[in-house]
Amino acid sequence: KLVYPDNFVKIVDNAYRILIVLNVTWFFARLFGGLLQEYWGRRSDGHPNKMMPVVKRIILVIVWIIGIVMALSNVGVNISALLGTLGIGGIAFALAAQDTVKNVFGAFTLLTDKPFNIGDTIRFDNFEGTVVDIGIRSTRIMNYDKRIITFPNYKITDSSIINISSEPMRRVVLNLGLTYDTTAKKMKEALELLKAIPKRVENVSSNPADVVAVFTEYSDSALVIMYIYFIEKQGDILGVTSNMNMEILDTFNKAGLDFAFPTRTVYIQNDESEHESKDTGKAPESKVDSLK
Repeated sequence: KLVYPDNFVKIVDNAYRILIVLNVTWFFARLFGGLLQEYWGRRSDGHPNKMMPVVKRIILVIVWIIGIVMALSNVGVNISALLGTLGIGGIAFALAAQDTVKNVFGAFTLLTDKPFNIGDTIRFDNFEGTVVDIGIRSTRIMNYDKRIITFPNYKITDSSIINISSEPMRRVVLNLGLTYDTTAKKMKEALELLKAIPKRVENVSSNPADVVAVFTEYSDSALVIMYIYFIEKQGDILGVTSNMNMEILDTFNKAGLDFAFPTRTVYIQNDESEHESKDTGKAPESKVDSLK
C-alpha cells in the first residue's frame, strides 16, 4: 500500500481546490466577456462600441480578483488579515507609485466621463491625433504622421480636451483682399458671389446663417473681405477646402474681380528739383508714397 506524507496530501488538496476555483473563474470570465460582446458590443446604429475593449478589460480584472480571493479563502488563508496587511502595505505602495495610481484613476475618469471614444480625433496641449487604445495606465494616440504616441492617463484628464470628431461642422475663416481700384458696386457683387458659392460645393453648409461675407478693413495693399463658411461633418476637410478655394478663384476671375498683392508706387519730383539739386550740390529728392 502506497502511503503519502500528510504535508504532500495537504499540498495536493489545496492545489486541487485552487484549480477548481480558477477554472470556475475562467468560465465566468468567458461568460461575462461573451455576454458583454453580444449585448453591448454594438451600438443601436449597428456600429461597434468603441469603448468595449476598455470595459471588458476592467470587468475581467474584477472577476479574476474575486476568483483569486475565493481560491485563497478555500485553502484557509485569512482574508481579513491579508486585507489588513495589504492595507498597510498599500499605503506605502501608493506613496511610492503615485503616478501609477493617478493613471488608474485617470482611466476610470475617461471611462465614466467619456470625453472621447476609441477612434475619435482629439486635441489637447497643442497635440492632435486619433485615439487608438485606452488602457489602465496610458492612452495611445496616432498622430498625422501615423506614429503611435503613448500618453499617461492623468496627463490627458488634467488637460482641456477638444473632441474634433464630435463637432457637427468645421468652421473655415478666409481673409480675401481685393485691389484698391475695386468700386463699391464691384465690392457688393463680390459679397453676393461669396454668399452663393456654398450652394455649389458639396459638403458645405448652404444655410444663410452659416455663411458670412463682410467688408472688414482697408489694409496697406488691399480691401479685405472676411469670408466664413462651414464644412459639414461627413466632408473631407482638406478636399472641401480645396474645392471652395477653386470655386472662389474661378468665380472672381469670371466676374473681373482682382485679388490684391503687395505693391508700392514711387513718385519722383519734376525737373525743377533736378536744377535745385545742381545748385545745392544735393541729390534729387524722391518720395515713396503709401500703397495704391
